[in-house]
Amino acid sequence: MALANPIPSRDDTPASGLQTEATQSVGLVKTCHVTLFDDDQPLKLDAGSTLAPVTVAYETYGSLNAEKNNAILLCHALSGNAHAAGKHSLEDRKSGWWDDYIGPGKPFDTNRYFIICSNNLGGCDGTTGPSSINPADGKPYALRFPMITIGDMVRVQHALVRHLGVHRLLAVAGGSMGGMMALQWVIDYPDEVDASIAIASTPRLSAQNIAFNAVARQAILMDPFFNGGDYYNDTRRPENGLALARMMAHITYLSEKGLHDKFGRKLQNRERLSFGFETDFAVESYLYYQGSSFVKKFDANTYLYITKAMDYFDPFPDPETTAKRLKPVKAKFLVVSFDTDWRFDTSRSQELVKILNWNRKGVTFQDIPSPFGHDSFLLDVPLFKLSLATFLQRRFLEITGGVSHLG
Repeated sequence: MALANPIPSRDDTPASGLQTEATQSVGLVKTCHVTLFDDDQPLKLDAGSTLAPVTVAYETYGSLNAEKNNAILLCHALSGNAHAAGKHSLEDRKSGWWDDYIGPGKPFDTNRYFIICSNNLGGCDGTTGPSSINPADGKPYALRFPMITIGDMVRVQHALVRHLGVHRLLAVAGGSMGGMMALQWVIDYPDEVDASIAIASTPRLSAQNIAFNAVARQAILMDPFFNGGDYYNDTRRPENGLALARMMAHITYLSEKGLHDKFGRKLQNRERLSFGFETDFAVESYLYYQGSSFVKKFDANTYLYITKAMDYFDPFPDPETTAKRLKPVKAKFLVVSFDTDWRFDTSRSQELVKILNWNRKGVTFQDIPSPFGHDSFLLDVPLFKLSLATFLQRRFLEITGGVSHLG
């Protein structure tokens, strides 16, 4: 049951217009695909196995300049994909997931920067993942897909960036899990990144966050239609389990105040309580809508693998390892948190800032006031936009001296 006017969220960002200057979009875009690893050169995974072939879905916006120093890689969060901006057709109801931030005159200004965004390894929107066909048996990998890490995802992105002719990135930016990838980039490729932007992210998941992921995975694994992960040819899929996982996670993406202000204790399409187990409250209806919408576009096995990769992420486990890993890093950092985010609250960003400061890295930290909780980075937050745009412009001028010859 859909709510008539739900709270803004990652699934409900209003579609941007294509024409007006104030909301200028990159316009119509196309998702491209490329196979970057094959049997001769398979992807080597942190867990010790290999994977081939690996196909990547990606989109680009803007133009790479002649000096090839204006490229920015955007890393999406758990449920994102390569479609970050614009529309695939004029009939599309929604634009890409970060359309508010990408385009002429926007923080990721396509008049100035060459923007790259790809679907992550393990995803379900065009990049090789559990739903892809395993060439060994002609069937979807399902749970035969190897375990992957944030480092593996970054390794695939690196191959894509090289494929696009880019050998040094002006910045790598991402929110939530995307922020983890932005950190992994500067550790793995310290000579190829000028700036890392970690938004509403964390250097490691807390026990509470690992617990959230564990419960979400159990909801999927215990669904009667999960079938050991081999459900792709079945008429029934583990939709209830995936929807439940999404509903629980979605609560953590919003702030308590935001939910209260929007829903309070309003009833849904009724004037009195049912005194039963029907949908009494508007917030219940909203969560059901989020869950039912999510299962139409996301794969349950991908949810299992990606959340596990987030659990494993811990690039700074102790002071000695941290110092060793950060020593060659010359990139500047922008760390952004939002004051109502309780999934990755401000203390997690402050922890990252301390780590970077203790290792004498250049870091700018902003704690942005916003009523939207963790999802703030996906929504229209003017102060966040200003901080992002200013940081990028400063890095661009420092790197290019203001000289850039767009093709």
